[in-house]
Amino acid sequence: MLIVMTTTLNANEANSLARTIIENKLAACVQILPPMTSVYFWDGEVQTESEHLLLIKTLEEKYEELERFINANHSYDVPEIVAIKSEAVSNGYLKWLTEYVETR
Repeated sequence: MLIVMTTTLNANEANSLARTIIENKLAACVQILPPMTSVYFWDGEVQTESEHLLLIKTLEEKYEELERFINANHSYDVPEIVAIKSEAVSNGYLKWLTEYVETR
C-alpha cells in the first residue's frame, strides 16, 4: 500500500481531486487535512501559502496512473506528488482497499 501526498490551494480543489480519484478507482480513500501553512521556494523567492494536504491511500500498481491524473488535473504547474510505502497495514484495511481499486 502507498500513501500519496499532494497539496492544493483551497478546499474546493482538494474535494474535487479527492472525489474524482475515488470515482476513478485510483485510490480507496483520500483524507483532506484542514488548512496548513506551507513555506517553499518558487519563482526565485520564498513563498508562504495556506494549503490543504491530501493523503491518498492506494496500491503501488496504481501509482503511475494516479501521478498522471494529478499532473493533468491539478492547478499547480508542478504539484507535490510524494508516495510513502506503508511498512505495515492491517489485513482488513488492505483487503478493503485492494478489493475497491481492483474492481474496474
